[in-house]
Amino acid sequence: MAVKFQYNKTSLQGLEKQLKIRERALPTIKSKESALRLEVKRTKDEMTALEEKLEKDIRSYESTSALWSEFNAGLIAVKDVALSSKKIAGVIVPVLDGVAFDVKPFSLFGSPPWFFDGINVLKTLAHTGIEAEFTGLKLSMLERARRKTTQKLNLFEKVQIPGYKDAILKIKRFMEDEESLSKSSQKIMRANLEKRSNKEEDEL
Repeated sequence: MAVKFQYNKTSLQGLEKQLKIRERALPTIKSKESALRLEVKRTKDEMTALEEKLEKDIRSYESTSALWSEFNAGLIAVKDVALSSKKIAGVIVPVLDGVAFDVKPFSLFGSPPWFFDGINVLKTLAHTGIEAEFTGLKLSMLERARRKTTQKLNLFEKVQIPGYKDAILKIKRFMEDEESLSKSSQKIMRANLEKRSNKEEDEL
């Protein structure tokens, strides 16, 4: 990104102001980027753990798959998902507070004795699955925020701050050269005036 500027004091002051703003903001952006990086890693680990738990739980019930064919899947459904939100390094992410299930009444005498345990198993599996989904959503939001923050950090650190510094240096050099040139011109002009004055005096 080329910094637009003019070779004058007003442009110089404007660039110096912009540079100060970015230099002051840089430590905050760096700490936010670092916090988001850590949170992304932590959430990835959390997601992996939930997915592994779900897989392990499903595998542990595979041996009883023949029994599940007798189970009435309509007995249980997710009724509600309680949500809240919290801020992590300036990013609002969803938080799963709980899952409410709707369990239809069934005959304890007319159903196999393991139905009650089966309902609890499904509750656990569903809760873990929903928790994994929410963790995935949180992870994508955090990753998007981390990418944006990294881009902003790189823009400030590698493009804008060096660009402003370079432009400021160019203006200062130009103004110094202009001042030197002006002084030199004044000296030449004074010397010429003195010569002319001396010549006129000699002629008199």
